[in-house]
Amino acid sequence: MSAYDPIPGLLVSLDEQVLRLTFDLAERRNALNDDVVAACIDAIDAAGRDEAVRAVVLCGAGRDFCSGFDIVARNAGGGPRPRVGSIQRRLPSQANRLIPLMLRTQVPIVSVVRGWAAGIGLNLALASDVCLAAADARFWAPFVGRGFTPDSGATWMLPRRIGEVRARDMILLGRVVDGTEAAEWGMIHRAVPAEQLDEAAEQVVTQLASSATVALGLAKWLLNSSRSKALDDQLHDEAFSMELSSRSEDFKEGLAAFRDKREPQYEGR
Repeated sequence: MSAYDPIPGLLVSLDEQVLRLTFDLAERRNALNDDVVAACIDAIDAAGRDEAVRAVVLCGAGRDFCSGFDIVARNAGGGPRPRVGSIQRRLPSQANRLIPLMLRTQVPIVSVVRGWAAGIGLNLALASDVCLAAADARFWAPFVGRGFTPDSGATWMLPRRIGEVRARDMILLGRVVDGTEAAEWGMIHRAVPAEQLDEAAEQVVTQLASSATVALGLAKWLLNSSRSKALDDQLHDEAFSMELSSRSEDFKEGLAAFRDKREPQYEGR
C-alpha cells in the first residue's frame, strides 16, 4: 500500500503538488482513532520526502474539523483491561509522534477548521504552519473537564502561542474559544466568515505550493528550532540554511525575477 492510499476515516488525495488529508468520520464529529492517526503519520512522513509534494492540507468532512480522539470507542467492549502503563507505552508511537512530525516536516502544513477543533483536533491546528478557521469555529481543550490530563503537546504549544494565562484559561478552566477570538489571540492565522473559508484557504495553499519550496522548508525549520536555541546557535543554523537555499534553482529564479521586475515562477527545486 502507498502512504497516500485512503483508509476508512481518512480521505487522501494528491493533486497539483498539494496533499490533502480529510478526516472522514463525520458521524463521530471526526473523532480520530488509532488507524487514522497512523495513516496521517505515514502520509505526512512520506510527503516530507516526496519531491512532488509542496504543501499539505488537513481538513474535516462535514461540519467539524476534529473533535478529539475517540476514547469512547477505544474503551467500549468487554475485552480484558490493558496492563498498567498502556497509555504511556502507546502514545510515543501515535499522537506523540504525529505532532512533532508536523512541526519538523519541511513541507508547509495548512489546517482548515470549521466546527469543533477539540483535544487532538486543537493540537493539530496548533501544530500546523498556517491555520485558517471559520469565525464560528470552536477551539477547546477538554482534557481536565473530562477527568484526565492534556496530551499530544497541548501544554507545550498553547502557552507558546497564546501565553500562560490564556493557556490556563483553556486547559484548567475549559474555556471554549471561537475562531474570531482565536485569531485575535494569535492562536491561529486568520478567521473568516464560514462561507469564505474554502476560498481563503485555497489562496494560502496556492501561495505556499507555488513558493520557493527549499527556502520555505528551511525557514519553517528555523522558526520551530529557535524555541530551544541560543542566539549563537540560531545564527549558525541561519548561515547553514542560507548556504543551502542559495544553491537552489528557486534562488536563481528569485534573483532573475527581481532583476527583470516580474513575479518569480518557482518550481520547488
